[in-house]
Amino acid sequence: MTLTYSRLWRLMERRGYTRKDIIWLAGISESTYRKLLAGDATRLDVLGRICAALKVDIGDVCSFQDYH
Repeated sequence: MTLTYSRLWRLMERRGYTRKDIIWLAGISESTYRKLLAGDATRLDVLGRICAALKVDIGDVCSFQDYH
């Protein structure tokens, strides 16, 4: 299984948020944002800050993909 952040990207697009917006709102670094873009795993507290900033649940920003 692979972790994907496609839900986060769609949510940001629907709300009109830019890269800079989410970095500022969630208080994450540019390097953390790049990790998310690359689909790399990130710490749960980072995902929690993103969720709190966007007022959503973790399932609204990421999911697991099964390649079977």
